[in-house]
Amino acid sequence: MIYLDNAATTRTRPEVVEAMLPFFTEYYGNPSSVYDFATPAKQALAQARDMVAKSLGARADEIYFTGGGSESDNWAIRETAEAYRAKGNHIITTKIEHHAVLHTCEYLEKHGFAVTYLDVDENGTVRPEDLEQAIRPETILISVMFANNEIGTIEPVREIGRIAKKHGILFHTDAVQAYGHVPIDVEECRIDMLSASGHKFNGPKGVGFLYIRTGVKLRALIHGGAQERRRRAGTENVPGIVGLGKAAQIAMETMERRAEYESGLRDYLIEQVMRRVPYTRLNGHRTDRLPNNVNFAFQFLEGESLLILLDGKGICASSGSACTSGSLDPSHVLLAIGLPEEVAHGSLRLTLSEENTKEEMDYVAGQIAAIAARLRSMSPLYEEYVRGAERSGRKYEEGQI
Repeated sequence: MIYLDNAATTRTRPEVVEAMLPFFTEYYGNPSSVYDFATPAKQALAQARDMVAKSLGARADEIYFTGGGSESDNWAIRETAEAYRAKGNHIITTKIEHHAVLHTCEYLEKHGFAVTYLDVDENGTVRPEDLEQAIRPETILISVMFANNEIGTIEPVREIGRIAKKHGILFHTDAVQAYGHVPIDVEECRIDMLSASGHKFNGPKGVGFLYIRTGVKLRALIHGGAQERRRRAGTENVPGIVGLGKAAQIAMETMERRAEYESGLRDYLIEQVMRRVPYTRLNGHRTDRLPNNVNFAFQFLEGESLLILLDGKGICASSGSACTSGSLDPSHVLLAIGLPEEVAHGSLRLTLSEENTKEEMDYVAGQIAAIAARLRSMSPLYEEYVRGAERSGRKYEEGQI
């Protein structure tokens, strides 16, 4: 098997599993308890919180553990809207956000809030000038993702943070795909809230965190006990949090080396596929993208057929976000960057890891080329296009979208 769907989830590192195991069977005390047996659990939570805070340039008491990225996004957006409703009811986001953000904004629109969904350019980049023009006197929140989960484009977060600060507006970023893969400094980027999820950087599933800058009046997500400084009640997922902390530590220590290796592998795969498969488009920014992200659109192809045939060759990939798998609708991200529906349906996302090799990329590129040729040979649209190209003398085999 060649696993190229690390944007959907990653393999939990053995060191992370090893760190977690004692907190299932040996140090299983409730960290809210007062007796000594609970001390190891308390200390483990504190250590994980410190690690995450250090990785962001934040304070430990600004890190709140959650059940994952979607929960963190919901908390940041929904409860900010409610807490600052007296100040205004306008939120700014983009058309390419994860559905955890988009659907939360749609929910708020049904409850009296106004939301502006910014356009992006053909690379999926938000224009800071468009953001600033969208600000109103009643704007209370800007939510723009750090990097897109489908096409990998890294957004101009520093400039967005500067604009938000200038206008006195809170800035939230969904960093689920970026955290652990690219450097993030919440002070430098002037971020007020940041969402992340453990299983995107070789940690366990079902655990994440939300960074909340000191002074932000965010309401409690879950009411009950006093956990997470009374903002998220419920006994903490100690093993999961320990695993997240360990994964964060490893991610920070290895980030530079991993990014260099993965981006080299990424660029090699892009070159091989673009050279071998005509009428192919690379989606997302060519250089300002996540180190491990590759996203293609193939004309005259159906992405789902391509995925099934790749699976038969032992290659795990996706056509977009794992959260929308099974949907027959084209990607909202690809439509937002201007692709027509018929081309957006022919998308393929390949997300690498340090465990992949150049030899695997050669195999993958070869299989994509062979499968694309096979599927197009059965496509009346492609056959018609080729005949037209031959009649006009165009070199159709060299074409690009």
